[in-house]
Amino acid sequence: MRVIASVEEMRALAAATRQGGRRSALVPTMGALHAGHLALLGEARRHGDPVVLSVFVNPLQFGPGEDYALYPRDLARDRALAQAAGTDVLWAPEAGALYPRPPEVTVDPGPVGAILEGAVRPGHFRGVLTIVLKLLAVVDPGVALFGRKDAQQAFLVRRMAEDLSLPVAIVVMPTVRDPDGLALSSRNAYLSAKERALALALPRALAAGVAAFRAGERSAGRVIAAVWKVLGADDDLSTEYINVVDPDTFLPNHAATARSVLAAAVRVGGPAGRRLIDNVVLGEGLERDPVAPAGEA
Repeated sequence: MRVIASVEEMRALAAATRQGGRRSALVPTMGALHAGHLALLGEARRHGDPVVLSVFVNPLQFGPGEDYALYPRDLARDRALAQAAGTDVLWAPEAGALYPRPPEVTVDPGPVGAILEGAVRPGHFRGVLTIVLKLLAVVDPGVALFGRKDAQQAFLVRRMAEDLSLPVAIVVMPTVRDPDGLALSSRNAYLSAKERALALALPRALAAGVAAFRAGERSAGRVIAAVWKVLGADDDLSTEYINVVDPDTFLPNHAATARSVLAAAVRVGGPAGRRLIDNVVLGEGLERDPVAPAGEA
């Protein structure tokens, strides 16, 4: 596995790859790899050569008081996992390489960037789309792969690629879950044993929404009410949002369909607690999401 730190070396490799008649597959991450990332790397092999993993904790997508300084970082572990997964290139630039000065030109995420996650974290998606565009510009992949746990992010990245006519295909893979249903996330490492037990209410609540839909409920409001019933039963949970959105626009739907995305965000331990997000496609249910292999969570 080739390890690269500089933008210039990554650009040179991208140019050589294209000249050789190949296009890479990029898996952009902030590190702290888990089985969800490894699933993306495995799928990437089907789409491009070489497989490039980027590891970069992007300061532009963190707001004041968020966990940029504390975000889990362990490049040695990430390197070992990436190599074991058959990754061809690990690109791990420093912040100064991608942001030699504060950027004045950024990517506007549009109206969808201001709802749900964007309402709770103002400016977050501007930072996400700006760094994704920079990564795509340097790596020049044929395909970039993202996980569905961050469904709003995946929607906006795909829309950016379409709206800006970027020469890249965006592939979105299902959420990978622990056997108990909790969606894998690098931030799960923050959870205490008690908090993790409380966090299981989130997948249970989404499952309750799916159950309501499968029982014939087509009112988005009543599907949401089924989710609220679970999340509101514990005073140690603080719900930030629950909504049913159209997958083609990511705007709220009044009617729930098989393609609708049921998305929710909660804090475990009250309004200042650890924050978790999750979602499910109503017609698929959580059982369609793969389970992390033992030891890879």
